[in-house]
Amino acid sequence: MSRHYDRALTVFSPDGHLFQVGVRGKDVVVLGVEKKSVLQLQDPRTVRKVVMLDDHICLAFAGLTADGRVLIDKARVECQSHRLTVEDPVTVEYITRHIAGVQQRYTQSGGVRPFGISTLIIGFDPNETVPRLYQTEPSGIYSAGSSCHHKANAIGRSSKTVREFLEKNHKDDMTRDESIKLTVKSLLEVVQTGAKNIEISVMEGYGKVTNLDLAQIEAIVQEIEQEKEAEAERKRSRLAAAAAGQAAMATRAADAPGASGR
Repeated sequence: MSRHYDRALTVFSPDGHLFQVGVRGKDVVVLGVEKKSVLQLQDPRTVRKVVMLDDHICLAFAGLTADGRVLIDKARVECQSHRLTVEDPVTVEYITRHIAGVQQRYTQSGGVRPFGISTLIIGFDPNETVPRLYQTEPSGIYSAGSSCHHKANAIGRSSKTVREFLEKNHKDDMTRDESIKLTVKSLLEVVQTGAKNIEISVMEGYGKVTNLDLAQIEAIVQEIEQEKEAEAERKRSRLAAAAAGQAAMATRAADAPGASGR
């Protein structure tokens, strides 16, 4: 789809170049990101698609990195302004509405252009244990699903394909490990380079965020590959058994009395 769009800086392709996925479990929410390959002399810490807006809210974006930096700064200022004004941290829905409002204003003002990014926003509201997952689009639309928030979602390249994968494989009340594994599986549907270009952030409660290191991600990828190989072997065994059964039936039919006379 992106090939139909002009690549000028002022035009946003809804496919994006990289891919992000969010998965919500029973008491955990996970962000998975396809990382951009860095140059040999570049510090990989300077290339990030997952950032913290506040102690309890995390954001991933697909699209123009420079636009993402500006929008993230605006969101962080709003988070701190809210704390200063009402002496309480923002809720996840509040900051999502604020980000979507900023994006929408830039679609109708003269002398500016729309923000060229979509976002996934995760977090926990103060004094609550229910994980939240929201999405915003360049038009200013934000979606929160039928149960106040998404169970899983994807943005960026091939997001439609991955959303279909999530719909088939997501289960309610998934554990931490199940949520992480589903996130990695979703990324592997698109990312061809394996664990080295995958970034996983796990939020397990208010202010409790963990970034998995490369060794942990490689172990999960290896486990998934082994499961795929085992499933492929079972499929081959079933096909071989079916073929052997058909061959045996054909042999019995040929050896049956009167078969040669027919």
